[in-house]
This record gives sequence, C-alpha cells and structure tokens, in this order.
Amino acid sequence: MNNGKKTIIILLAEDDPDDRILIRDALAKCNLVEGLICVEDGDELMDYLKRRGKYQTPKSAPRPDLILLDLNMPKKNGYEVLKEIKSDPELQDIPVVVLTVSSSEEDILQTYKMGASSYITKPVTFDGLINTMKMLVQYWFHTVKIPPKSRNDNWQMRENLRHPNS
Repeated sequence: MNNGKKTIIILLAEDDPDDRILIRDALAKCNLVEGLICVEDGDELMDYLKRRGKYQTPKSAPRPDLILLDLNMPKKNGYEVLKEIKSDPELQDIPVVVLTVSSSEEDILQTYKMGASSYITKPVTFDGLINTMKMLVQYWFHTVKIPPKSRNDNWQMRENLRHPNS
C-alpha cells in the first residue's frame, strides 16, 4: 500500500492476543499491516501517546493516524483512555474508532458523547472482520479527510526538542 506514500499508522489498543492477531490478519488483506502498532491496555496506550517508558523516542512511537480502541481493557479501560485523549490538546485531533464486542446503546451513546469518531461492534466471523477492516480503511484513508500529522506542529516540535537526534 505504500507506493511511495507515507506509511499509515494505526494504533490498536486491544488486550486479547487472539483479537490482535485476527485484526492484524484482516488488515493484511487490506495491505495495511505494516503500519499497525499494538498495545495491550489503556496504560500502555497512554504511554505510547505521551512517549513514556519504552516509547520515549519519536521512532519508537510515531504519531498515529487512527486509534482503534477496545473498551474492555485492564488497568485503564477504553472510556478512561478516550476521555484522556480527547481532553489533551496535543492528542484530541487523532481519530479514535471504538472497536469492541459491545453493541449496547448506552456504550455507543457514551463513547460518542466522549468524542469517539466512530463505533464498530466486532464482527463474529473472520470474513466479517475482513469486510469491516476494508470499509474502515476505505473510509478513513480514502474517503474522509483526517487531520494531517504536520497539523500538530507543537507535538512534533516538543518531541524534536526532547530527542534531537532521533
């Protein structure tokens, strides 16, 4: 999918290792697996976004174009993470797509009120997941316009100052 274009970075926050593999495989069918980065819980997601711990350098944590967020994660759940992302001026413009097993109207309403860009209930079959990922990629990377990474110059400038040789 690269074809001379910049790699699309999707940050997947998913605690279930089987779901991570299935999502990776489904995105591979869309030729998009090279830009998939996985974290296992809400704390690790925020460490990635805030460049803490093992994600301190820009090379270890490139700014994502899209976050796929599971709601039911250990440590910090999806609601807590969504609230933190959408209240941070340096992160709030990153689209967050909730990708979870729940089809509860309450969950859907609450996440949209908190600033989620989309809400997707995980399909029950692999073919369904492939179709969902194809539609997600088509919509988010070929149909709509998302904020360019360069839009948030403060985020990049801060990282360059913190890690000038990265």
